[in-house]
Amino acid sequence: MPLVVRALAALSLAAAMAAALPARAADGAQKSAAASPATANSAAAQADEGRRIYAQHCSHCHGFNMVSAGNVTFDLREFPRDQKDRFLESVVNGKDNRMPPWGDVLSVDEIEAIWAYVLTRGKK
Repeated sequence: MPLVVRALAALSLAAAMAAALPARAADGAQKSAAASPATANSAAAQADEGRRIYAQHCSHCHGFNMVSAGNVTFDLREFPRDQKDRFLESVVNGKDNRMPPWGDVLSVDEIEAIWAYVLTRGKK
């Protein structure tokens, strides 16, 4: 498995584990599941950055705001939200000689930002 994919998989695993651990308030009760404004702003900023990167590198094939004819390229608005690892693998290593590999062009943070944008379904 390429180093970039392993690093992204490790980040995904760490995030999933962190999300699974219940946060405790000082009195021992669970905290609200709602995201803090800082976290929401950070996620929005990451999606905005992903949109910029997507427009530069991905829109040629997948369409502006992920709207494409869907004849040749995958409609990213329909990409399963629970298949981040599949997305990362496809971006880093390419797909079936139809999608070029981007692992040598984009950084891990840039690919993560594109994933954040894909999660918006192009509605951001």
